[in-house]
Amino acid sequence: MCEACRVEERQRLAGPSRRFVLASLGASAVSAVLLSGARAKEAGPPPKPQNVVSPDQALKLLESGNARYVAGVSRRRDIRRERRALVAGQNPYAGVLSCADSRVAPEYAFDAGLGDLFVCRVAGNFADDDVVASFEYAVSHLGAPLIMVLGHDSCGAVDATLESLKDGTTLPGHLPSLVASIAPAVKSSAGLPGDPLANAIRQNVIDNVAKLKSASPILDAAVGQGKLKIVGAIYRLASGRVDAVA
Repeated sequence: MCEACRVEERQRLAGPSRRFVLASLGASAVSAVLLSGARAKEAGPPPKPQNVVSPDQALKLLESGNARYVAGVSRRRDIRRERRALVAGQNPYAGVLSCADSRVAPEYAFDAGLGDLFVCRVAGNFADDDVVASFEYAVSHLGAPLIMVLGHDSCGAVDATLESLKDGTTLPGHLPSLVASIAPAVKSSAGLPGDPLANAIRQNVIDNVAKLKSASPILDAAVGQGKLKIVGAIYRLASGRVDAVA
């Protein structure tokens, strides 16, 4: 064995080099600093102290905000000041699952400011795994005490699902994935008195409220502990009014 090989063998048997050990210690130190910084940030005051409310109080905030919106007396806000206050974090008082319909804008409908609402939007306002995970984050990390599933009348996604199931046709592109998610509500509301579309829209809200309430292990536990309330509602396009769904 040559001398160079002997040196390499001795280094291998001796274990990790001093440089490697120092680098590892350095990485650990950086991790510790980052972790302590994150904890310090979590321990600090919330960016919007007025958003630290109970589930019932959060619902009242949504209701009063919608009343202002419907009456056309929405508040004037200092957006620049709100932006600065929210750079370090967020503590929304409610999460909203709404349709992606361009006519439905939760921040407007509830006269909310920056950092007030944690909004997930998808055509047909249904809770898939990504939506559930998003609200798990809002509840467990941001402390949101309320989630509202917000449907709206004349929903195109629900209407398309109705027509697809009725005609037995397959929609183009990725639209069948929307149909598959909304179809249970359409089927379970079939045969009810009244307008089939309105019935399906309402049932879709009810179904997704139930899905979020039972989502384990985070959302169902928060509901059981009284830290979280999950409710349903329907936005009326003509008036802007939000009606609760029992």
